[in-house]
Amino acid sequence: MVLGWIDYAVIAAYLVAITAFGSWFAKFQNTTRDYFLTDRSVPWWAICFTIVATETSTLSFIGVPAESYATGVPGYTGNLTFLQLALGYIVGRILVSFLFIPAYFRGELFTSYELLTRRFGPSVKNVAAVMFLITRTFADGIRLFSTALVIAVVTEVPVTWTVIVLGAAMIVYTMRGGVSAVIWTDVVQMFVYVAGALAVGWALLVQIPGGWSEVVRVGSETGKFVMFDWTWDMTRTYTFWSGLIGGIALTLATHGTDQFLVQRLLSARSARAAAQGLVTSGFIVLAQFTLFLLIGVMLYAYYLHHPLAPGVRPDQVLASFIVTGLPAGLSGFIVAAIVAAALSPSINAMAATTVNDFYVKYVRPDADETTLLRLAKQLTVFWGVLQIAVAVAAQWMDRSVLSAGLGVLSLTAGPVLAAFLLGVLSHRARPLPVLLGMVVGFAVLIAVWWTNVVAWTWYAFVGAAVTVAVAWPLSLVWQEDASPTRASSVR
Repeated sequence: MVLGWIDYAVIAAYLVAITAFGSWFAKFQNTTRDYFLTDRSVPWWAICFTIVATETSTLSFIGVPAESYATGVPGYTGNLTFLQLALGYIVGRILVSFLFIPAYFRGELFTSYELLTRRFGPSVKNVAAVMFLITRTFADGIRLFSTALVIAVVTEVPVTWTVIVLGAAMIVYTMRGGVSAVIWTDVVQMFVYVAGALAVGWALLVQIPGGWSEVVRVGSETGKFVMFDWTWDMTRTYTFWSGLIGGIALTLATHGTDQFLVQRLLSARSARAAAQGLVTSGFIVLAQFTLFLLIGVMLYAYYLHHPLAPGVRPDQVLASFIVTGLPAGLSGFIVAAIVAAALSPSINAMAATTVNDFYVKYVRPDADETTLLRLAKQLTVFWGVLQIAVAVAAQWMDRSVLSAGLGVLSLTAGPVLAAFLLGVLSHRARPLPVLLGMVVGFAVLIAVWWTNVVAWTWYAFVGAAVTVAVAWPLSLVWQEDASPTRASSVR
């Protein structure tokens, strides 16, 4: 069974509407400051909602319910222990508000990596920026694939063509409207996918014999309501310690140093507005992850009474219910909600990094605004096409899309985080030791990833710890000029 024509009409209308809405912001894009930072005009509540939408993505919409749904499936917990990571996210946001946001609002920064230029010079900044560009290409390509996977299940349109259509919509409105389009479409789309999740939960409760009481009974008997795992086993993905320590490290990296999310913070009206929006988003993310996990438990209870066809992956269970368990029209709305969770693109942030951290510094320092704005749009398209290519290739991946997407981000998050922490907290850290520490930290993480000696939730912490352990002692004995390097001008 696939969707009906009403559902296709709803999905098509949503894609057209959101593309048109994002493209509408094109008339406000006169300079690179407008295109990359919205001229710093975004209120705190919009910063909050765009961060929630950016962080949630389709990986969360389909991957988090799969975590609590699956029982006895390798790579999935089958309970609520994923929430331990969200607790670390909240603490991490508070630390970002104190450690990094004040530094970002001193001066006129276009990217987070320009802060590293001020402290360590171009070498450390360039490595961090390149790591961002590479990992975001792969992580957001997987994110795009996860959306296409769901839509392919419910429409029977091949994944490749679904990726191309979604990717094209993403490129068009981001290229035309800049970061304004990204932020304000995020605000709209957050409400769309939350409404979609609530609709799925309601439909499940209506169709499960016994409703919520049956869900509680099944969840209690199968251990699906277990939230805390107090073991120190670092090979387990979701424990209290990996959630707290690993979640703090990952949030410090993604929300404090990664240009994808820092660009949202830099678009705020003030440092206070950025901090208020960031911290508030943590509590909203915790609430919606709770909702997604409960949907996974409901799906498990539902399929005890309505057996699922064999061979369906946990990542596809929600899509199967959308097709078979929802009335016409509502199915299309839920698919539109899944699309909404996917279309929070990083390609504008990647274009900002390419233009401001590389092109202006090394190719055309004297480039005028017209040239830079034209190049920014061209690079937005370029990075979008690369992410589409990754999404197409991801069809042959055999891991959980949630773990794969978050794991890719975590591989470089730690070394980059360490560079920022050393730059902000230490006056003794030196450029070359920090660079060497980052290289060693990344190499250790590759070995850790290859051997699976620890879960991905520890990657950011391990990478940061190794980088600091190498860079700090070397900096103490380093004999070169210790003066912090400052860029002659910061765009």
